[in-house]
Amino acid sequence: MIHAKNIHKYYDQLEVLKGVDLHIKKGEIVSIVGASGAGKTTLLQILGTLDKPSASPTPKGEIKTDENVTSLTINKEDILKMNDKSLSKFRNLNLGFIFQFHQLLPEFTALENVCIPAFIANKSKAETETEAKKLLDYLGLSHRIHHKPNELSGGEQQRVAVARALINKPDVIFADEPSGNLDTHSAENLHQLFFQLRDKFGQTFVIVTHNEELANMADRKLVMIDGQISGQ
Repeated sequence: MIHAKNIHKYYDQLEVLKGVDLHIKKGEIVSIVGASGAGKTTLLQILGTLDKPSASPTPKGEIKTDENVTSLTINKEDILKMNDKSLSKFRNLNLGFIFQFHQLLPEFTALENVCIPAFIANKSKAETETEAKKLLDYLGLSHRIHHKPNELSGGEQQRVAVARALINKPDVIFADEPSGNLDTHSAENLHQLFFQLRDKFGQTFVIVTHNEELANMADRKLVMIDGQISGQ
């Protein structure tokens, strides 16, 4: 499903990712943990195609080989060879995103927020709204579809964001501290929801979290230390 090889990222002279290798299977829920500054969010953004890796360094006198080339494939698609337009289309149709701060548009209702990625993909209004209502109903929000974000609780807002991430039936959901802004009860509900969604829709989840309970629930927990993954 996701194959990443020799992923580096530099910000000026600071090397944030130091040759990360990663393989995530279809339908797997993987958590990524580590101290602040270890490179978790940077890695998630690159895997999610929101950022690009830096050119990998080749020691002086060495020739690039298959061993030190940088590559990223998702669902057999070569991400690093896509142009911006193709990548944007691929991202919208195949990847879903859930962030700590839900990033719902305040002027739109829950239903309208959920529909936005499908409208970007030129799906019909009737088909999209039907699917969005199904998702919101599944997430226990059928009575809140016409409410705007400021009329919803934090847990409800995050569930709307989950529905928005699911509307195009993506293969992979990337979540960055998804429960970091929620109370304990709402966080527990959200964590259980991820596993229910995986069982129902067969999606792959990659979750960056400081929440040990969520991290330990995952099929596999990856620990990032100083820009590298240990313990795969």
